[in-house]
Parts: sequence; C-alpha cells; structure tokens
Amino acid sequence: MLTTQSIFNRYQDVRERFPQVKPRSESTDIQSLLDVADEVDAFVFDAFGVLNVGETLIPGADVRLDQLRERGCAIRILTNAASYDRSGAIDKFKRLGVRVEDEEIITSREATLQNLKEGHWGVITADSDSLSDLPVGNTRLTDDPADYDAVEHFLFLSSADWTPARQTLLMNAMQTRPRSLYIGNADLAAPRDDGFSLEPGHFGHEIADRFPSHVRFFGKPFPEVYDLIEASLSGVPADRIAMCGDTLHTDILGAAARGWRTVLVTQDGLFAGHDTQPFCEQANLFADWRLNRI
Repeated sequence: MLTTQSIFNRYQDVRERFPQVKPRSESTDIQSLLDVADEVDAFVFDAFGVLNVGETLIPGADVRLDQLRERGCAIRILTNAASYDRSGAIDKFKRLGVRVEDEEIITSREATLQNLKEGHWGVITADSDSLSDLPVGNTRLTDDPADYDAVEHFLFLSSADWTPARQTLLMNAMQTRPRSLYIGNADLAAPRDDGFSLEPGHFGHEIADRFPSHVRFFGKPFPEVYDLIEASLSGVPADRIAMCGDTLHTDILGAAARGWRTVLVTQDGLFAGHDTQPFCEQANLFADWRLNRI
C-alpha cells in the first residue's frame, strides 16, 4: 500500500537523479497566494493536490486563479500528466470548472514528444490514448513479448493500464537488449480520491535502477518543462515566477533549481494529514512559502 512516507522515502532513494538545488533553511507560512501576489509576476500551478484531487476540484482553486489574473499575474498550469495532449488537458480542467486558456497549460507530454529521436517507438499509454500527436512510428505495448523485442526505443506516457506482468516484459526486453526508455511523467505517485496511484516515474525508476544510462525522465523536476514555461513567459525574471505544488522532490526542488520562488501546498496532496516540517527537514528542502490551500 502506498503511503506518504513510502513515496517520500522512494523520492529520497532516487534523488541523485534529480537536479541539484541550493537548500533553504525554512519556509514562511502564508494564508493565501494573495499575500505574496505583489512579489510574483507569474504563478505556475501543479494540478494534482493543488487544483484538484483526482476528478474533484479543490474548493476555491478556480476562484483564486481568477483573482490572481485580476491582480495582473500570469497563470500557468504545469502538469506531469502525460496521458493526454494539450487539448485533452484543457478539456479536463473545463470539466472541473477551471477556466484555462490554451497558452496557460504546459504538460510533460509536450516536453517529451519534442525530444523524441528517430526510430520506431514502443509506447506505454492508456487504451484511450489515440497517440495522434506522436511524431514518430510507434507500436502500442500490451501483452505481446514480440512487440517489446521489435521496437527500437520505449516511451512511457501513462500507467493507467499498466500491470506487473507488463512491467516484467519491459524489464526482460531491456535485459535482452538495453534501449532508450523515455518516461513522460516523472511522478512516482499522484493523489486520487481514494488514495495514491502509481505513476510512470515509479516504473521508470525501477528500470533506471538496473539501466541508469538508458532512462530519461521528463516533467518536474527535470529541466525541459521549465524551458517551455519560461519561453511562454518572455521577459519575466526567474525570481518573479512562483511554483505552487504539493511535492517537495518534484514541484519544489525542480522550480528552486531554476531560481524560481516556491510555494508548498499542504492540505490535499502528498502530505495531506501530515505535518510537512519533518519531511522538509529530512530532505533539506524548504519552499519560500507554505500554505494549506492556494
């Protein structure tokens, strides 16, 4: 069973693969993002645990985004979810009741697909994913070992339909002939309405434990998604961008490594029901600001 502690411990185990960051010694507690809006030109939001939990909108999140826009702050949503393309992500937030403009959302899927190299890719994704945005030849990987053997590279976008048996097929294929494995969602887990789900990062790190030079991760805390955000915020200094997230090792670490300001959101995400201070001290990761909900 996944718990906050077990997820945190695994992030600590694999932290050597993450960007380096200059540590802070403490966080300042605030009541809402409006408290610091004068110090920030652009707020970047994680989705799961900050704006929504599973398919449920966190109360007040939609209102706060509109209030920040009214204050003149740019809004971006930066999600590690790679199960759907940009239009699918926008549709999801519309279903939740959140107003999102096209330029306001960046996904780890975009960063991943922009970095694919030539060749035939074996793709791990949800059955519902049409893969219509993939710029390369591909085979959807399910339960046929021959497909794993035939492809030139592996692309892991979604764990929605992934199984232990399929993970074994992937591991066996890597052992037989190591190839590039791109992980489109670096998260280990995500908060859902009924607990935590295992995400592609969990399975990718299992492979990277054996084949570290063949696995490449995309999404927070890795740099490609931050490149996309900064390109969309032309002229905004790094220290006037604030990342709001619920996870120390992805949201906070990745943004701090870019020189952004950071906000740890504690009530509904990874640390729901926990005091974050001991986790921050153990990881030596402190956000600039900390609050319950945005």
